[in-house]
Amino acid sequence: MSTRIAKPARAMRKLPRQARSRITVEAIVDAGARILSDEGWAAFTTNRVAEVAGVSIGSLYQYFPDKLSLVDAIRSRHLEDSLVVLRAAKAKAHSPLDFAATVVRGLIAAHTRYPGLHRILLDEAPAPQAYRDPKSDFEIEFIGLYAEAIAVCRGGAAAPADRDKALILSDAVDGAIHNAARRGGLHDPAVESGLIRLVSLCLADAAGKVVS
Repeated sequence: MSTRIAKPARAMRKLPRQARSRITVEAIVDAGARILSDEGWAAFTTNRVAEVAGVSIGSLYQYFPDKLSLVDAIRSRHLEDSLVVLRAAKAKAHSPLDFAATVVRGLIAAHTRYPGLHRILLDEAPAPQAYRDPKSDFEIEFIGLYAEAIAVCRGGAAAPADRDKALILSDAVDGAIHNAARRGGLHDPAVESGLIRLVSLCLADAAGKVVS
């Protein structure tokens, strides 16, 4: 477990309004994620990020007041990527296996782009107090999407107990993928197939279906 002290989330200095500004901010966030993944927390400085992003340090500070606000933006993008995967699974899944395959493949893809990033975010980078707050908007939607999948598999409306089962399931998926990323095993087909089977069986069991 990390002993880091949680801190309040740091807001961007300003939001990009125009297409060119959005491209600049995306380049900065992407460069920051790449540095954290490849070079680690010690190498993560605003000067280094600006250099890799191909922008001036003044352009970086135009949007991010310090490196902690940039870390928060990197973390927020990762969380949003995870939500996109869950939303897609909800839209297209018609069975536990459909949902499991979409979620597992999507989350593996999201973690494969910068496989070293997530260890830094989990173990080294300061995290805001709101991160993984069970009452945060992200956590409510994230766990809710798993709970809805359980209800769909059961063929009924969502029940309060579904959220408890969804929390366990989401933690299992996150833990398996993060550990695989730490070991460099995200490209192993056995990781994907094994996790798909695990999730589909857990979903079916949580929904009260017979599993084999």
